Amino acid sequence: MSKKDGERYYRELASKTDNVGVKSILTMLADEEAKHYVIFDKMNKNQVIPTQPTVDIFQHTQNIFQKMRKENTSPRFTQDQIEFYKSALRSEESSYKFYTEKALMLEEGEQKKAFLRIAEEERSHLVLLENLVEYVSAPESWVESAEFNHLSEKFVQQRAL
Repeated sequence: MSKKDGERYYRELASKTDNVGVKSILTMLADEEAKHYVIFDKMNKNQVIPTQPTVDIFQHTQNIFQKMRKENTSPRFTQDQIEFYKSALRSEESSYKFYTEKALMLEEGEQKKAFLRIAEEERSHLVLLENLVEYVSAPESWVESAEFNHLSEKFVQQRAL
């Protein structure tokens, strides 16, 4: 799936849910895929790779999940919705592996750094989607994963450097 396809897929998923929190998360993921598309487009044209603003998706989504838990005592999601989110999860996992492998094949340089950064962002999307799948599968009993909290802390530490 290309980055443009990923963006379109997340926007389509967002349009199919009435849950404001889930819609916000999916829209954010679509925006992230759009940023990746710009980076790859510049790389393909041998242009300067733009520095993208870093978004703490974990802090942002933690707030969304907490708000959803407070506001929605028992949200319902269809099995089709859950399967679509699982499909997105598998796609992010494949992307993470692909970009990591691609980075390992390159010599040091801007492209290698870009692939590593995008691989790490894909990994964060993977963790986010794992939590989303768990939430939509069992909203009443969902508890954010320890990795979700750990990655948020790691992100804050990286920004401080």
